[in-house]
Amino acid sequence: MQQQQMNYIEIIESGGPEVLQIRQTDIPQPKADEVLIKVRAAGINRPDILQRKGLYPMPKGVTNIPGLEVAGDVVAIGGNVQRFQIGDQVCALTNGGGYAEYCVVDVTQVLHKPKNLTYVEAAAIPETYFTVWVNIFSIGRLQKYETALIHGGASGIGSTALSLCKAMGIRAFATVGAEDKVQALADFGHIINYKTQDFEQEILQQTEQKGVDVILDIVGASYFNKNINLLKKDGRLVIIGFMGGRYADKVDLQAIMLKRLIVTGSTMRARDQQEKQKIAEDLEHHVWPLIETGQCKPLVYKTFNFEDVQQAHQCMEASQHIGKIVLDLEQT
Repeated sequence: MQQQQMNYIEIIESGGPEVLQIRQTDIPQPKADEVLIKVRAAGINRPDILQRKGLYPMPKGVTNIPGLEVAGDVVAIGGNVQRFQIGDQVCALTNGGGYAEYCVVDVTQVLHKPKNLTYVEAAAIPETYFTVWVNIFSIGRLQKYETALIHGGASGIGSTALSLCKAMGIRAFATVGAEDKVQALADFGHIINYKTQDFEQEILQQTEQKGVDVILDIVGASYFNKNINLLKKDGRLVIIGFMGGRYADKVDLQAIMLKRLIVTGSTMRARDQQEKQKIAEDLEHHVWPLIETGQCKPLVYKTFNFEDVQQAHQCMEASQHIGKIVLDLEQT
């Protein structure tokens, strides 16, 4: 590779989208267990917004360049890498560094790009599919005969969860905050506008007062008690965000005990390489066939040029999107 430098996005200080600035630096080189990817597209995710605001501290030793998922071409490999070759088309869950023309990623977090997807579509996979798979299907143990509730159904996480549930024949409910989102996602399940309907009462009515088996929640405290009320016996609540607050009031612990509920939560970035490798293997085994046969695919709302990253963040913060927002570096 003759090129020695690359463009990347730097967070020059904590603040609004204007603190995202294009800078130049040396192209990173892969360590023994890493691959170097020429980035064709990079996904935008809510943790990127939090990192920009100074609310999402980076783990020790991880690059400060934002960006948790990419798709592109392998252009260099470390000495221990056997699974990939130079020229392979891949997508990857990064530990950071995705907002750049080149990105190094541990080989355990790299997957071959599904053949039927574009780079933009493939870049919309890793963060959301890793997150949904581990939280709903591994931790939540959702089964085909069960029922799920997805809060934030129009988000990247939410639309991914709905798509996978539909592909697997699982009945799903979801909450959204606008009628256009209800219409856009209607084919994926029973979509509820929480601003005009009481989602707890609506779901109880639709399920003959039985409720659901698994809830994936990005809201947190403000939904906690309704979530507990909606879960069936042996139900599982998996919390992956707290946009509605961290501290829940007047929690009825007896309801949790009597229904034998599991209430848990998780994050993705803090997981070690072995955990992420297991998730990647599960995705390749269970989900890649669904994608490559057209049974599900990531829902891309809008793409932005690399130099328009500030507008991409503004788009996400406006919360009008349905699906994923992606930086398309091939348009740059």
